Amino acid sequence: MSAQSVRVPFVDLTRQHEPLKAALEQAVLGVMERGDFILSGTLAKFEQAFAAASGVTEAVGVASGTDAIALGLQACGIGPGDEVIVPANTFIATIIGIRRTGARPVLVDCDLETALIDLDAARRAVTPKTKAIVPVHLYGQMVSPAALDAFVRDCNVLVFEDAAQAHLAEREGRIAGSLGVGAAYSFYPSKNLGAFGDGGIFITSDGDLARTVRTYRNYGAAKKYVHTELGTNSRLDSLQAAVLSVKLPHLKDWNAARNQSAAQYDQAFAARPKLGIVPMRNDSGTGHIYHLYVVRVRPESGCDRDKLQAALAEQGIQSGIHYPIACHLQPAYADLGYQTGDFPNAETLCAQILSLPMFPGLTAAEIEATVAAITAVMIAAKV
Repeated sequence: MSAQSVRVPFVDLTRQHEPLKAALEQAVLGVMERGDFILSGTLAKFEQAFAAASGVTEAVGVASGTDAIALGLQACGIGPGDEVIVPANTFIATIIGIRRTGARPVLVDCDLETALIDLDAARRAVTPKTKAIVPVHLYGQMVSPAALDAFVRDCNVLVFEDAAQAHLAEREGRIAGSLGVGAAYSFYPSKNLGAFGDGGIFITSDGDLARTVRTYRNYGAAKKYVHTELGTNSRLDSLQAAVLSVKLPHLKDWNAARNQSAAQYDQAFAARPKLGIVPMRNDSGTGHIYHLYVVRVRPESGCDRDKLQAALAEQGIQSGIHYPIACHLQPAYADLGYQTGDFPNAETLCAQILSLPMFPGLTAAEIEATVAAITAVMIAAKV
């Protein structure tokens, strides 16, 4: 099948939703008929199921992944005057969540081959003010649990996981979200487990933390009209919980399908080593859930990333960049004082990475067409 005969979407949620259409409609109608739209039994049931699947005891549904970070860190006692270590090449929501507590994000570089946080750089960034580290399980691959355990032993700080891209990811026999004091997830529609709108969840095995976040999310009220904390309105609504409850039992199969698609990509690019296309290294085997399949377009290939992306778009093959600007170079965070060159690996990745089509239901033919189109563009660039 030629690349020209196939248009390949970056994400196609209809392929995931169509087989579940009847169950999804029934779940939504059930919420409507019961009229339990906020803080309902539907939500509680989903929270329990997601906690169990993630290997923890508690889950608290909130309005977004950003809120899950902010409220979770706040419940851990993080606040003004504290420092929180975080990688420079994450989505900006991680930084926003930290800033909302009043703490200072202390950025560090990443590993060039995996895009995950450089824990040696994190060690060098620890000061007496450091209270926590937020490892980001980026693109669906976890930061090494053993390496994080060693970091905690050496540095005596809290681990709070940003697992927004790592629903049920595994590494070294452990599940994302179960490594530290707490973890945050997003249910943005394109996530491996996505809602029909915004949503997020905080998970932990600390009952006191869970109770505190439940209070924060509901106006600071542990009891109706009794406001003991400076809270907010951040609640995962029952309609989203109902949708997520239908989808959760299928998540492991969807993750496995993503991993299989990634293996096909990997094999294809390994057979073409002179193209200059280098996939992010997988150190997790089948535990990598490939929220995104990301490659580097090496400069010696003769074709830069932006030209390749434009050429693919002309052929109907969609792609993305996650992310084009590192957090330390975002204008909104200039006050942190970082400059170009401070985190060279993150900056290199921002200039070279390209996210290829990846979603459950992506076909082998579509992957072949994508690789064929990339091959043609890269070969032409060398002529």
